Amino acid sequence: MIGYMANNVLPLRAGEVVRVYVVARRWKPLGAERAHPFWTTLATLVVERVLDSLVVVLILALLVLVIPVPAFLELAALVVLAVDLAGVATLIALVAAPARCARLIERLTARWPRLRERAVRIFETFVTGLDGIRTPAHLVPLLAWTVLVWLVPAAAAWTMLRALGLHLPFVAAWAVLAFVGLGVSIPSAPGYVGVFHAAAALALGLFGVPQAAAVGYALLFHAAQIVPITLIGWLYLVREQMSLGEATHARPPA
Repeated sequence: MIGYMANNVLPLRAGEVVRVYVVARRWKPLGAERAHPFWTTLATLVVERVLDSLVVVLILALLVLVIPVPAFLELAALVVLAVDLAGVATLIALVAAPARCARLIERLTARWPRLRERAVRIFETFVTGLDGIRTPAHLVPLLAWTVLVWLVPAAAAWTMLRALGLHLPFVAAWAVLAFVGLGVSIPSAPGYVGVFHAAAALALGLFGVPQAAAVGYALLFHAAQIVPITLIGWLYLVREQMSLGEATHARPPA
């Protein structure tokens, strides 16, 4: 919630860095006095972002079978899919053969001993954050929570449609989520102002919703998302006894 709140008030998706810092500062392994390494926490964020991007591409792929999707969005989805597949391949390589990846890093940085030492240390702590996807027993909970995390906002998007008298099928809510997810994946203004509204309005336009009603929906749906998340995020930030300035200016540990 702190990370989402920071995305709402800071530009360029700075909340991702804030979230990693907060977790790394708070999450302490057993028997350790210092916070869990920054790079270990970052690895969990990478896994989450790859899963989210794959879900967005999957939703867009299913929408193509139901409604006509603009060609530029299909192209954008293909680009995101290519990036996701590269990310998945990289994660699989790190999980399946971490020793080989470490040796590759050592060879690439052999001419710079200090850089090699630091790169290997960062790599080792980063790979630790991938333990969750390395364990077979975690696969089912991981997929189940991913589905739930996307079903809840889809239900919220559909409920907002009903509240405004826009009696559209549930697939319209998925279209809003997919378009907004694709739009906000690009670093933008605080709170995704403009990008969020344009994406949501474009999605509803595919279902014949007039422009004025689509923009009104986008404004209200955005407010319903940004206001409670920002308030809850600030409360958690106060509980953590830290400030946004501390998190945004923090540097990864050496």
